[in-house]
Amino acid sequence: MQAVQFAGHGGTEVVEYGEVPDPEVGRGEVLVDVKAGALNHLDVWTRRGMPQLDLDMPHVPGSDAAGVVTETGADVTRFEAGDRVAVSAGVFCGDCEFCRDGDYPLCASFHVLGEHVPGVHSEYAAVPEDNLVAVPEGVAWETAAAAPLVFQTAWRMLHTRADVEAGEKVLVLGASGGVGHAAVQIAAHAGTEVYATASSPEKLRYAEEVGADHAIDYTETDFADEIRARTGKRGVDVVVDHVGEATWSDSLRSLAKGGRLVTCGATSGGRPETHVQRLFWNQLSVLGSTMATPGEADDALSLVWDGTFDVQIRDVLPMSETARAHERLENREGFGKVVVIPDSERQW
Repeated sequence: MQAVQFAGHGGTEVVEYGEVPDPEVGRGEVLVDVKAGALNHLDVWTRRGMPQLDLDMPHVPGSDAAGVVTETGADVTRFEAGDRVAVSAGVFCGDCEFCRDGDYPLCASFHVLGEHVPGVHSEYAAVPEDNLVAVPEGVAWETAAAAPLVFQTAWRMLHTRADVEAGEKVLVLGASGGVGHAAVQIAAHAGTEVYATASSPEKLRYAEEVGADHAIDYTETDFADEIRARTGKRGVDVVVDHVGEATWSDSLRSLAKGGRLVTCGATSGGRPETHVQRLFWNQLSVLGSTMATPGEADDALSLVWDGTFDVQIRDVLPMSETARAHERLENREGFGKVVVIPDSERQW
């Protein structure tokens, strides 16, 4: 079959689209005929290489995909041939103390399809049954592929970790990205007052269209100063920060006393400077978050499937142009997710 792959870490030049062996379906796995995949910044970091990431090469990337079940392993009970499914990429053991408590993202051996093990940007993918969710008829393949990782991640960040309440003020950084545009919608749906940052008038307009009450161009003004001005020096109750080093200090400065910063990533770097005095004097909380439980994913995706949440897609490309898809993410072009489709699925 044809698949996206790279044989070593590096720039976009290492990304290829070519033949790999057909997947073998294990007893607890489902073979999916992939109709669409979607990229995340995680794909960029995996391609570049990260500390302690030791991959078997060549590596097939991709954590998001959707398609049709064509074969099931002997132990599979939830799916059968012909079912429409999407991938939920977090893999957990089911046996450790955290899994027994039902908090699967804390699993002692938690890992992610496409990051730590082969991913799903291929014509076919053998996926563990527990890593699939049903997709209703009528949901476009592009939507089904682009939604799972970012919407479940943003849902857990806001509802489980930050425990947002109606009437609170929430700041979402990078509202033009996958997690960002999901977080804006989830925060608005929860009844909060949403502030969002982006880098162009077009992106700011998109952020407002999906639910932001206030949009701030961080290239024109210091967003922390702007937050203090717009809230009468109070600050916001929650900051959603997946940027990391470049925004960390201003994220903390944007918080009201007793506020919560919740983070799921560090695209600008992972070693920010922290003013500890601000943390203890203002009694701030810093909360980490990764992926979601199956129940949290179901809660978030049910609101995607019924149209409550809108999955913004900035571009749809053939998988053979995945290098270009990486460039779109790295250059922060457009608003929302980039989708890639197996070349065999369309006459490009």
